[in-house]
Amino acid sequence: MLEKTTRINYLYDFYQSLLTEKQQSYMSLYYLDDYSLGEIADEYEVSRQAVYDNIKRTEAMLEEYEAKLLLFQKFQERNQWIANLKALIEKDSFSKEKLLDAITTLEKLD
Repeated sequence: MLEKTTRINYLYDFYQSLLTEKQQSYMSLYYLDDYSLGEIADEYEVSRQAVYDNIKRTEAMLEEYEAKLLLFQKFQERNQWIANLKALIEKDSFSKEKLLDAITTLEKLD
């Protein structure tokens, strides 16, 4: 469950601008502010089921965006590559400056 929540939070960060205001609000309240479905329903004066359906639809949309654009996957790969480079630097110091410059460049891409 925590893994899914973390993934949805990342996808939301990457793709929130592609969502409607209502979708953004529901997702933000549910995933970031930890509101329950009932609390969101009370806030918007709709049924719990309406909130649940909207959140599930929005989650599916976020997954579709990721399948097409791969922003989160590229982010993870870039972070892994940076970690590997840092580990390599710690082992070998012969080309430290060049590797550090590469890492700095990669970090600026985010």
